[in-house]
Amino acid sequence: MVPLLLVLLLALILFGAGFAVEILWWVAIAVLVIWLIGFVARPKNSSGRWYRW
Repeated sequence: MVPLLLVLLLALILFGAGFAVEILWWVAIAVLVIWLIGFVARPKNSSGRWYRW
């Protein structure tokens, strides 16, 4: 019974980690797209940087 519970606990942990990693991939893709849009659509009269930092 204990090994079965340990396997189920491990499966739940791995499923949770995989879900979190997938969400982080989508967040990273969204940030990359926003950065690329800002890079392409930057103002022409500034120093070339569209961000403040």
